[in-house]
Amino acid sequence: MNAPVLEVKDLVKHYPVRRGGRSVRAVDGVSLSVGPGEVLGLVGESGSGKSTIGRCVLRLTEPTAGSVSLGGRDVTHLSRRALRPLRRDVHMVFQDPYSSLNPRFTVGQIVAEPLRRHGVARGAEAEARVREMLERVGLSADMRTRRPHELSGGQRQRVGLARALVLEPKLVVADEPVSALDVSVQASVLNLVADLQRDMGFSCLFITHDLSVVEFLADRIAVMYLGRIVETGPTEKIFAEPQHPYTQALLSAAPEPDPVRQRERRRVVLGGEVPSPLDPPTGCRFHTRCPIAVDTCRTDEPRLTGVREADRPVACHLVTPSAVPDLTEGN
Repeated sequence: MNAPVLEVKDLVKHYPVRRGGRSVRAVDGVSLSVGPGEVLGLVGESGSGKSTIGRCVLRLTEPTAGSVSLGGRDVTHLSRRALRPLRRDVHMVFQDPYSSLNPRFTVGQIVAEPLRRHGVARGAEAEARVREMLERVGLSADMRTRRPHELSGGQRQRVGLARALVLEPKLVVADEPVSALDVSVQASVLNLVADLQRDMGFSCLFITHDLSVVEFLADRIAVMYLGRIVETGPTEKIFAEPQHPYTQALLSAAPEPDPVRQRERRRVVLGGEVPSPLDPPTGCRFHTRCPIAVDTCRTDEPRLTGVREADRPVACHLVTPSAVPDLTEGN
């Protein structure tokens, strides 16, 4: 197999709290990898730690422990000077297209900035590459003279895509790139991302809370809950047979456009609230909301292992080689 473009091992990010000497355990021992040309969908509720992982990958946030490797090279402790050449190969598309673009720059300057920063192209060559990239993301080359406030939300996010892809990076970290857009615009941007990923072949860590998005885009899915990954696997297998009770609950809550299938679907309604990352539960972190939890779930932390299939690691005491727990039976 080809070496992964991104490999995260035992990543930890804790944010100290001034009072009490405690820490917010945003990410608590996460391992994942993204292969060449692969799209990994990282999903979970708000506050699960998804965006923190994305920021640690780009070293926008410094990890507390663990390692991040890009193209086989450990970048966890590299200085900013040593890290700078590697930034050419990894770029981020941010959630909010309104705040992620410099309002003082024109569109042309925004897209050309990575070319200038990395000394790739200047002058007429840079302008030609900007024109080409704008056209690839579905914007007129004439738009390069406009400023962000003159654009719609969808157009701004296309500019963000153009900026991230103008250097043809090996990895793109997309953090909820369509959640701030109108529903009518989301589909066109997602189709654009899928087309660009297919044509350019970059790897992508796609962070989202929307399961319909990852079903459309992702080759594999990693499901997060309260700072940890509880299940990973190929997209089609996750949707066909979710193994972890939390994954089952997420899928049951996803909107279903077919009214007949919606009526036939067995809904899973979770009780309680997501525990605070300041004081996560002992044992399985999901046991406080899981209606089928047993005593072992409350005391022993489950390991993320391929109990039933090698490519389907799951962190659940109730998953066995011969059976998958059905959360709907507990409601």
